[in-house]
Amino acid sequence: MVHSHPACEIMDLVNTELSHASAATTAWAAPTATGPVRSTVHVPGSKSLTNRALILAAQATAPSTVHGALRSRDSILMAQALRDLGVAVTDGPDGAFEVTPGPLRGPAAVDCGLAGTVMRFLPALAANADGKISFDGDPHARTRPMATVLQALRDLGALIEGDGLPFTIDGRGRLPGGTVRVDASASSQFVSGLLLSGATFRDGVTVVHQGPPVPSLPHIAMTVEALASVGVHVDMSVPDTWRVEPGPIRPWTTPIEPDLSNATPFLAAAAVTGGSVTVPFWPEVTTQAGDGIRELLARMGARVELVGGSLTVTGPDQLDGIDADLHEVGELTPTVAAMAALAHGTTRLTGIGHLRGHETDRLAGLATDLTTIGATVVEHADGLEITPGPLRGGSWLAYADHRMATAGAIVGLKVDGVLIDDIDSTAKTLPGFDGMWQRMLDATTRDEVSS
Repeated sequence: MVHSHPACEIMDLVNTELSHASAATTAWAAPTATGPVRSTVHVPGSKSLTNRALILAAQATAPSTVHGALRSRDSILMAQALRDLGVAVTDGPDGAFEVTPGPLRGPAAVDCGLAGTVMRFLPALAANADGKISFDGDPHARTRPMATVLQALRDLGALIEGDGLPFTIDGRGRLPGGTVRVDASASSQFVSGLLLSGATFRDGVTVVHQGPPVPSLPHIAMTVEALASVGVHVDMSVPDTWRVEPGPIRPWTTPIEPDLSNATPFLAAAAVTGGSVTVPFWPEVTTQAGDGIRELLARMGARVELVGGSLTVTGPDQLDGIDADLHEVGELTPTVAAMAALAHGTTRLTGIGHLRGHETDRLAGLATDLTTIGATVVEHADGLEITPGPLRGGSWLAYADHRMATAGAIVGLKVDGVLIDDIDSTAKTLPGFDGMWQRMLDATTRDEVSS
C-alpha cells in the first residue's frame, strides 16, 4: 500500500477526532448477514437540501415551513446557528422546521461541528449581520479548507479575522457584493456558499471559478435549483461563472427529498449479499449526487430498477470490480470502496483527491481500514486501487466521519469481527443508523425500516 501521508500523521488525526463529542466509548461490532438481505428501507431527508433550505428560508420575505427536513447533527447545528444570528427556527408538524426571518445580529458564536455546509454556507449570510460573529468547530474541522471562501468574502467587502476555523466576522450590515474570483477546485461548497446569500448582497454576486475543475458539480446544480425554487435566478451563460442578481427571496415551500447518499449503504447491503433492498420515494429527477449510485451498482453487476417512485437493487452472486471516475460523486467513494473489497477483481477509483479535505482524509482512511482487514490497496494522489483478498475481522476506524463508519458496516455484512470504533459519528447525517441497519437485517421483504 502506498500512502501519501505517514502513518503517524493518520494516527494523529484519529486521536484528535476521537475527542469528538459524539464519539462512541465502545467499538460497535458490525453485524454479519446470515443470508441475502431483503428489506424496504425508508431514508430520511437530504442533509444537503435541508441546510440549503434553512439558509434560504432565513433570508425570505415571509416565514417558511421546511417539510421533510432531516434532523441530524449537521442540520441541528445549522438551525441553532441561525437562531444565534436572530432567525426564529422552531419545530413544526411532522418534524418540519418553521423558519421566521429576523434582523441578523451579533454577538454570536457559531458551532460548525464537522459540517461543511455550516462552515462554508453560513459565513456569507453572517457577513450581512450587524455585530461580531465567531465561528469554530470540532478539532478536525479546523483542518478543512476555508481560506478560499473567507478571502472571497473579504473581496466582496466583509471584515474577517482568520483564514480558517476559528475565525470572526465583524458584520457591518448588508454586504456590498459584486464580482469575485475563486479557485473552487477543493470544494463546490465554496461556490454554493456565496450563491446562497448572493441575492441579499447590495449588488448581488458574480462568482468566477479560476483553477482545476470544480468537484461535485451536482451540488452546485442543487444550489441553483434551490435558489430557483424561491425565485432567485442564477445566470450560468458563461462557463465557470455564476451570477445572482440582488432581489427578494420567496419563502421555502418544496418538500425535502430523501437523502440518496444516506441510502447507498442500504442498497450496497443488497448488492454484497445477493439480496434485494427497496428505497421508497426515490425521485425520478434529482440534483443529488447520491443518484449516481444507480449507474455504479449496475456496472458492478447488480440489477437496479426504479419503478413507481421506488428504487430496488438486487445483488448478483458476485460483484465485479470497476474503473470509475468519481469526481462528480465523490461522497459515494466510501460505499463503492467497501463494495470493491467484496467484489471480484481490482477496482480503480479516480478523480477524488478533493476527499482529502472532507471530514477526514477519506483516501488515507479507506486505504488504512481496507488494508487492516486484508484487502490490497494502492493509494494515489487522487484515487485508490482496491484488490480484494482473504478478508478478516479487525478494527475499523471511522475517523469521526459518518461515511467511513457506514463503509465499515457494509464490509461487516460479509466479514465477521469488523469493529467500528465510532458508529455514533453517523449521527452527523443519519441519527440511529445502527438501529436502522439491524432492523434491515431482521426484516423480511414486507418489513419496513424507518428512522
